[in-house]
Amino acid sequence: MSRPGLVVLGDALLDRDVEGRVERLSPDAPVPVLDESESRSRPGGAALAAALAAADGADVTLVTALGDDPAGRELAALLRERGIEVVDAGLDGSTPEKVRLCAGNRPLLRLDRGGGAPFPPTAQARAAISWADAVLVADYGRGMTALTSLRDALAEAIGRGAPLVWDPHPRGATPVPRVALATPNAAEAYAFARVAPDGRGDGLLTAIGAAHDLVARWEAEQVCVTCGADGAVLVGRGGTSVLVPTGPPAPGDPCGAGDRFASRAAVRLAGGANVLEAVGDATAAASAFVRAGGAATVAAGIAVPDAAMAAKPAAGDLVARVRARGGCVVATGGCFDLLHPGHVHTLQAARGLGDCLVVLINGDASVRRLKGDGRPVVSERERAAVLMALACVDAVEIFSEDTPATAMQRLRPDVWVKGGDYAVRPLPEAAVLERWGGRVVVVPTLGSHSTTRIIEEATTRVTDDAATV
Repeated sequence: MSRPGLVVLGDALLDRDVEGRVERLSPDAPVPVLDESESRSRPGGAALAAALAAADGADVTLVTALGDDPAGRELAALLRERGIEVVDAGLDGSTPEKVRLCAGNRPLLRLDRGGGAPFPPTAQARAAISWADAVLVADYGRGMTALTSLRDALAEAIGRGAPLVWDPHPRGATPVPRVALATPNAAEAYAFARVAPDGRGDGLLTAIGAAHDLVARWEAEQVCVTCGADGAVLVGRGGTSVLVPTGPPAPGDPCGAGDRFASRAAVRLAGGANVLEAVGDATAAASAFVRAGGAATVAAGIAVPDAAMAAKPAAGDLVARVRARGGCVVATGGCFDLLHPGHVHTLQAARGLGDCLVVLINGDASVRRLKGDGRPVVSERERAAVLMALACVDAVEIFSEDTPATAMQRLRPDVWVKGGDYAVRPLPEAAVLERWGGRVVVVPTLGSHSTTRIIEEATTRVTDDAATV
């Protein structure tokens, strides 16, 4: 099955999270002193939406404007690592950056810098929109969505039947007419519709009223107002209001939740889902995203846990809890494409070596680079969900690089388990484990199970059956 082609249009940012410890006040001012321990960069703005859509399995092209500067080059490199094609119109200024200074995963201060006006879009940018299966406009109010030639290209895409999702911004442009789905949050919808919450608690009735107003004002096919823990309300041109509930509220970081919602909805529409299906899936995905830690989980190539993984804790939270009580953290990794008895044997043996088992799995783009264009057979979301259903697995984390080294350095497992014949071969991850004294345990392969062999045998049988018809 071919992967849906999605164009994301909007204002890209480079986000940086600077983590450290605060143990004293500055002697020259009553402000905390942050001793920096780690700095992580990640795609932000429309670039975050593009990264999330790529993690969902779409072929993503990002049409944006970057400055010719170190931040722009770093952001472009982060996107290329995720398999995203960048069509850069160029920026008359420096690439926007948002820097969050944090202690104990709590923000102390945000520093914004950079910005400028985008140059006129290229023919390549307009052509990318013309050929997309679907388009997501991630408007951050910095000028990309107001460019006339791009708006004309968006109207043409709608005219040929490509679904367009528009995630609006209070300082951005008005959506073009006939968008398939507009996705303001409650505060944005109230501001756009010039109404106030009803004051009776959750404001759902006012959200529905605002959605009705925006359907008419924007000439939109559907408007979905996201209301945080209360779920979302969906209103279409026919006037029917649909309440889409979310799961029970849970603590988490809401940063990027709107991008998670809009990107998942756009990917589902690109794949042929109807709007209600897309909104239902997007609501669940956004809820899981917040519980997992929000946009910070996208840093360092770590893919975001999906709704199917939300029943168990995020890997980082689990490791912190186990370490706090003096427990032993065990981890293993691999593609786990077409889970077979050999995989299960290795995972069960690994879980018996400590107090928790974290499984690090290659994302779809990583598997394709390692195994070829025909792989994976099962998407990263589905592979993660199957692993999470096993009693011996306590947490799953998806990574986008070719090796789990970055995730291992962050989690620092006490024991790393490898299945197969590595008892007589060098272990690729050994050098990483040496940095903190982690141990390696090899679990011999059970039988002759192999995903590649299973695929080859299935292909041979299909070919033989076809030949006998």
